[in-house]
Amino acid sequence: MAASAPTAAPGGGIDDPQALRQRLRRAERRQRLRAYALVLPLFLFTLLTFLVPIALMLVNSVHDPLVADELPRSAPLLRALPEGTASPDETVFAALAADMKEAVRNQTASKVASRLNFEHGGLRSVFMKTTRAVNKADAGPWKPLFLETDPAWAEPRIWTVLRQTSPRYTPNHLLQAVDLRHDAQGAIVREPADTRIHLMVFGRTLWVSLLVTLLCLAIGYPLAYWISHLPPRTGNLVMVLVLLPFWTSLLVRTTAWIVLLQKEGVVNSLLLATGLVSEPLQMTFNRFGVVIAMTHILLPFMILPLVSVMRGIPPAYVRAARSLGASPATAFRRVYLPQSLPGVSAGVLLVFILALGYYITPALLGGAGDQMMSFFIADNLSRSLNWGLASALGALLLAGVLLLYAVYERTVGLTNVRLG
Repeated sequence: MAASAPTAAPGGGIDDPQALRQRLRRAERRQRLRAYALVLPLFLFTLLTFLVPIALMLVNSVHDPLVADELPRSAPLLRALPEGTASPDETVFAALAADMKEAVRNQTASKVASRLNFEHGGLRSVFMKTTRAVNKADAGPWKPLFLETDPAWAEPRIWTVLRQTSPRYTPNHLLQAVDLRHDAQGAIVREPADTRIHLMVFGRTLWVSLLVTLLCLAIGYPLAYWISHLPPRTGNLVMVLVLLPFWTSLLVRTTAWIVLLQKEGVVNSLLLATGLVSEPLQMTFNRFGVVIAMTHILLPFMILPLVSVMRGIPPAYVRAARSLGASPATAFRRVYLPQSLPGVSAGVLLVFILALGYYITPALLGGAGDQMMSFFIADNLSRSLNWGLASALGALLLAGVLLLYAVYERTVGLTNVRLG
């Protein structure tokens, strides 16, 4: 007698296909929830320490509510002024005088003056002098008092700055980051040649980072190749020596390079003793010292991904190519090098991105013409207190990194590499 097919148990038993599917979906849902719960702490950590600060930086580069908040009566009138206004009517002066009196009571007049001075040098003294004069006066008319206190109130430049800083969102910081500004008529023009600095610093930052990356690749690739072909015990010992610089702080390593490269240091003493030079070389407080120290500090970040990839390349592939008649150079170029490109790509990107944000080494070993973008960002945060410009410079650096990464992927990325 043939066996009968399984029947559904009353209420959805073990033999019910629909019940089995529901239980399977519930089990899969529980597994996904457990996986999400495991990933959630890392996601929150990344969100709070990486994504949120970047978002705040981007917002702060265009969000500038100081003038709108501290000059609430005059800000709407200032935004309505036509471009090139030299001297508005009494209504604007009266609103500005009321806001100045309120700013004195709130002790925020100096903040507004400093913000205006970021846009045009000298406006801090004009604003503060006028604020003191207005605070002593009981009533208007205000326009003659402003003009009598400082004739600059009859010039279009000060009104252009007030009009441009009165909105809560402004592109002024981003314009300054690329050496642009608004002229007295409100048109976007380039900064004078003697004040253009940010694009030059950005280009210097890219050049130094690229040079350090190429030096790390030139030194790190053969060293990683040698380490990956050593016996495991010897290779691990050499890797410990490669990682040895991580046992000391970045500041200590940079200071050590100052001691080595100074005119009375070890390197110059050795060169003089061997007769290679007749007088000490200047190797600190210039580009040479910065590049040498940064290459030494970032070299492990190039070697680590290279060794990791090279140790996974089977030696039999190169031996097979040699047995088929390929020369050592051809076997390396056609067989070994393409398989090591993931390590090259990871090392290059890691070193280049780290080099872009370097601050301590260029600040200590470099001269005035060797400071990188991070120095100017830190200077605007700590000394000038121009947080908007610092955020704009950071946004410019971020945009440059993303653009270069996109170009890298389209031109020399792993999917585009063809070795003949």
